Amino acid sequence: MDPVQISFTVIAALVVLALIFDFLNGFHDAANAIATVVSTGVLKPTQAVAWAAFFNFIAIFVFHLSVAATVGKGIVDPAAVDHIVVFGALSGAIAWNIITWYFGIPSSSSHALIGGIVGATLAKAGTGPLVWSGIAKTVAFIIISPMLGMLLGAAMMLAVSWIFFHKQPSKIDRWFRRLQLVSAAAYSLGHGGNDAQKTIGIIWLLLLSGGYLAHGDELPYWVVVSCYVAIGLGTLFGGWRIVRTMGQGITKLKPVGGFCAETGGAITLFLASALGIPVSTTHTITGAIVGVGSSHRVSAVNWGLAGKIVWAWVLTIPCSALMAAIAWWFGHYVL
Repeated sequence: MDPVQISFTVIAALVVLALIFDFLNGFHDAANAIATVVSTGVLKPTQAVAWAAFFNFIAIFVFHLSVAATVGKGIVDPAAVDHIVVFGALSGAIAWNIITWYFGIPSSSSHALIGGIVGATLAKAGTGPLVWSGIAKTVAFIIISPMLGMLLGAAMMLAVSWIFFHKQPSKIDRWFRRLQLVSAAAYSLGHGGNDAQKTIGIIWLLLLSGGYLAHGDELPYWVVVSCYVAIGLGTLFGGWRIVRTMGQGITKLKPVGGFCAETGGAITLFLASALGIPVSTTHTITGAIVGVGSSHRVSAVNWGLAGKIVWAWVLTIPCSALMAAIAWWFGHYVL
């Protein structure tokens, strides 16, 4: 095979690997979008994943590619990225996703990918190519996104409780069972809009490094469509191990609480996507669920489980970075 054919084969294989990560992202994070609507009994699991997957894809028509641009250009200098760095980044992120899915830990696929990019780049070229401002913004939102989700979830729960103070609980439950369909759709829209773009960003980097795109070229539309399809299919197959943790493990939810948590999380995701910040849907919805639970009473939240989830957040970037660095070393000898 001549060099061009080999180059195209490697690029094509890595695009497939990126779409596998995107599928696993949807599979792993499906629980974030459907856990509350399933645990409150509003939808059956099969209905819930179909609902979420549909709105994951519809996000293609709603959001600009601001997050993709951040991942593609705002974490590391694209000039330092080659196919081996992309291989290491994706391998590290996929490995961490599989490990946390197996143990039912709601970690962040987004930060696993960011950690993978950083780890593989460090293994290749050290700290020079890292864009510290972009990394700092992403790390800051590890704290900001769950805090904002928690504040919005708690505020909405308190507002709803005050507005419907004199209403019969049975009527409120019936109204919010319907409204939770809207909030689940909004959250899934935000999930697709933020998370699919992270894979778009990594493929963008790959095409730039392989010479298939020049700086300033428009991103091919097949990249955008394939990434949204992949995350939607991943959501459709769902990560059921995590649903139990997110749905009832942190706090017991009723339809009104599910609506408030999903709406608070959706607002956070919409804001982050508009600003081009790659945030964790896991962190966001966890914070919103904690906010809803703590608005009743602090003891309503399983703080022990919440603490374990926070540890997973802390470990995601360094662990995925380490795995990516090992994968880069392996790819350096194989690719």
